[in-house]
Amino acid sequence: MTSRQTDLKAIERLYRRHDGPGMRQALHDWYLKNQRRLPWRETRDPYRIWLSEVMLQQTQVKTVIPYWHRFTAAFPDVARLAAADPQTVLKLWEGLGYYRRAHHLMAAARAIVREWNGRLPAQREAFRRLPGVGDYIANAVMSIAFDQPWAVVDGNVKRVLARLFCLADPVNRPSSHARFQALADRLLDKADPSRHNQAVMELGALICTPRQPACPTCPLATRCRANRDGVVDRYPVRDQKAAVPEHAMVAGVVVKNGKILLVRRPDEGFLAGLWEFPGGRCHKKEAASDACGRLVAEQSGLKVAVGQPVTRVRHAYTHFKITLDVLACRWESGRVRLDGPVAFRWVRRHDLDAYPLPGAIKKVLPHLT
Repeated sequence: MTSRQTDLKAIERLYRRHDGPGMRQALHDWYLKNQRRLPWRETRDPYRIWLSEVMLQQTQVKTVIPYWHRFTAAFPDVARLAAADPQTVLKLWEGLGYYRRAHHLMAAARAIVREWNGRLPAQREAFRRLPGVGDYIANAVMSIAFDQPWAVVDGNVKRVLARLFCLADPVNRPSSHARFQALADRLLDKADPSRHNQAVMELGALICTPRQPACPTCPLATRCRANRDGVVDRYPVRDQKAAVPEHAMVAGVVVKNGKILLVRRPDEGFLAGLWEFPGGRCHKKEAASDACGRLVAEQSGLKVAVGQPVTRVRHAYTHFKITLDVLACRWESGRVRLDGPVAFRWVRRHDLDAYPLPGAIKKVLPHLT
């Protein structure tokens, strides 16, 4: 017998021991009474459902709602998004973070127009091949928009399953995903996969929360092994993460004739396509003013006089944090010759907000006079 067969048999035992059919019914009844009214739940448009799932990746619902409304107003369908200017899309996405999502959305929209006449493919494997579409988004869109029997597994779902069945598999270990997926597949209500998937995710968001879960009001409390054994706080299990590195960065606000120099990052890679002040990472033990003069010269070819500090901001990304020292710089000589950035603009202070800027640079703007 293979390990996969053994695992599936164990999952089947868990499912039957915890009254899987009764669990599904209790969950669905709770969802019908307690679900939040969210704009993407009031449509069956696959494009708008897909957009919500992309935006909701690692982003809270309350943050996503206004972005979703603005985005769908600007780009009401796939064709409009496919034809959009990338800088306009990035500006609308500004502040939502994880900008790779926006680039993938644009690339996928162009592929849908080119290959599917502007309509999202209803075949999972075809949809799964689009840029930025992983297993979670493919399963979510296929089940919610097309009522196809695909179970979703995100952080909320893993937490619910880990507590229901006291699963010792660490939720942040990639090798654990198959077990959570298999259990979610077994629990799925294939007759109503849209409601079922949303119900499990809603339970994780509202009741089975990471801290202080509301177990007394949980519709699955009597079927939850962790609740029964009084060990809810032990689940889900996580592998300990390594410490998040922090980098010392600088940026130069280069002023010439009353205008400020902005440079644009390449269209591929980290923060692709966004505009910023020239700068980068300091060498070890390098003074911020020295690093600023060096990096401005390297990236723009300009000779500048580095002046007073403007501000210091701290910003966190997914895998690292930065401390950004921002210094005022006066242009002295030279014409812009870029090395690294792919475009530049001399911009008046009140026009800076017209450009899509990274979050760290947005924090600097209030300090500019």
